[in-house]
Parts: sequence; C-alpha cells; structure tokens
Amino acid sequence: MMLSLSSGFNYYLHLGVTDFRCGMHSLSGLVRRELGQDPLSGAVYIFFNRSRTQVKLLHFEGDGFALYQKRLEKGTYEIPTSADEKEIRISSESLRFILQGIQLASVQRRKRFALPGSS
Repeated sequence: MMLSLSSGFNYYLHLGVTDFRCGMHSLSGLVRRELGQDPLSGAVYIFFNRSRTQVKLLHFEGDGFALYQKRLEKGTYEIPTSADEKEIRISSESLRFILQGIQLASVQRRKRFALPGSS
C-alpha cells in the first residue's frame, strides 16, 4: 500500500499506549471497545507505542483492512494533547506534520476560508 493522506478521510488518534504486537484484528477490536467507533467506517485510526518511536495506521479500504507501520531510527513522534482521554480527531495535514517530525506548536497558518465544521 502506498500511504496517501487525503482530507477526504477522518483521522482519529488513539491517545492510549498500544501494544505493537497487535495486528489488524486486535486494533479493530480496540477501535470498537476503547473508541466506540466502527473500524469499517473508512476512517483512519492512528496508534503509537509507549516510547512514541513507532506508529500504526489502520484503515478499512472497502474490501479489507490496510495496516501501515513505521519505526523511527532516531527521535520520537509528537502526540497532540486533548481533554478527551481516549482519542482525538486530527486533520490529514496535522498527521502529515506528526509523521514528518514537525512540531505542531511551531506551525503558523495564514488565514484561509473553511466551511463551518471542517477541520
């Protein structure tokens, strides 16, 4: 699978620590139990290990699950904070920044039009 981040998908970041021995079935169960969502919805679910050196993205593509995994050789991933203790919805742009190692607090956006309710 070629990783392509599109604004057409919803992205949900699981804020808990994930056991990275988990595969597609265990992660989809985690989505149901801990996030209260349907893993077949087409959203992308993002998981990090305890040390934040690995990331997994789970996505149902209509005919099956796709699982993307990346391990950093140096450094860690930044995880945004939220008042919600289980998950946070993020934009494809924020996910791209996280995966590229860009500090989210340092990003300065210029004013742009956005439809109400879009992130």
